[in-house]
Amino acid sequence: MSSSDTPSHSALYQKLLGETAKIAWSELERFFARGMLLRVAGDLDLVSVAEAVASDEKNQVAQWLSAGLVERLQADTAAGWAAGDPELWAVVVSPWVCVQQRG
Repeated sequence: MSSSDTPSHSALYQKLLGETAKIAWSELERFFARGMLLRVAGDLDLVSVAEAVASDEKNQVAQWLSAGLVERLQADTAAGWAAGDPELWAVVVSPWVCVQQRG
């Protein structure tokens, strides 16, 4: 298979990928307090979710929400993250911050 046969990601995906980074919970707490954190399930591609949110793909986002794969970060999850030292990755798609626990 040549490189031209492999699917390429959109410019937006590439931009968001470049803005995705590992982050400490302490840096995310203020966004949680304002209700702006979206937890992304570990089996989803964080950047693809961010791209769907940024592109206003309502149907796809609604499917993830109804399946519980994307949700506003819940207080019990936040407390667990605050108590531990999880590996968190995040990307901003204003006004949201999409966050995913890895590892």
